Amino acid sequence: MDSSGLVSDTGLKRKKGEILAVSFSLLMAMILLGLILLLHTRKKKMKLKNKEFELPLFQFSTITRATNNFSVENKIGEGGYGHVYKGLLEDGQEIAVKRLSRTSMQGFDEFKNEVIYIAKLQHRNLVRLLGCFIQGEEKILIYEYMPNKSLNSYIFDQTKSKLLDWPKRFHIINGIARGLLYLHQDSRLRIIHRDLKASNVLLDMEMNPKISDFGLARSVAGNEMGAKTRHVVGTYGYMSPEYAVDGLFSVKSDVFSFGVLVLEIVCCKRNRGFVHQDHNL
Repeated sequence: MDSSGLVSDTGLKRKKGEILAVSFSLLMAMILLGLILLLHTRKKKMKLKNKEFELPLFQFSTITRATNNFSVENKIGEGGYGHVYKGLLEDGQEIAVKRLSRTSMQGFDEFKNEVIYIAKLQHRNLVRLLGCFIQGEEKILIYEYMPNKSLNSYIFDQTKSKLLDWPKRFHIINGIARGLLYLHQDSRLRIIHRDLKASNVLLDMEMNPKISDFGLARSVAGNEMGAKTRHVVGTYGYMSPEYAVDGLFSVKSDVFSFGVLVLEIVCCKRNRGFVHQDHNL
């Protein structure tokens, strides 16, 4: 091959190399632009969710640091929703972190339901929701921490129940009643809890009761006092007959649950179960 052909081949290779380099640069620029747009869209969606929930959004890294990466030592409870962990923020504030289990029967609707209702409710006898985290399958609620845990840990424990004298029991009953009255009459929405029970009443340092867990709550409009549903949810033993049988829930069905709870507080016995001194079996 002559020198002119060699120069021509070399020039072609150089041009191909330049074209490949430019194409690769364009491809990388497009990928980078796509990632930037994806991140921007995700942040925008998070802001929209934040606006919808009217709550601060916590960073996942903040939650993992506070709970020591959801360690077993920090676990303080569990239920149908998932696990609850005690956490400590960098400013020293104690928090309770409720993490939705991926195998939980409760999904995003219950999560959203609880966030929307609690965010709009403010009362000394309702648990305070501080914020949340939502990303993919990870859904987390952050509450104020209740050092004395739930009411059932006291009234159904033979040792702890002795710490509740009659003035304290009356104080707890009265506080639950005030919280329920607020939900039914004084809040912006008329809220029917639908799952009022001992484990859903938390106690703070001064043994003040706070109603929690609004995942099953429903609101009724205007002067309506109740509604009907085909999907009956709640806890047997606390459910009124008209709700359990016909799906009719109202402020009256909440009051029925409150009455059962009062009996449990007074006698320190569960509403479901057989108890007889002569027939232990």
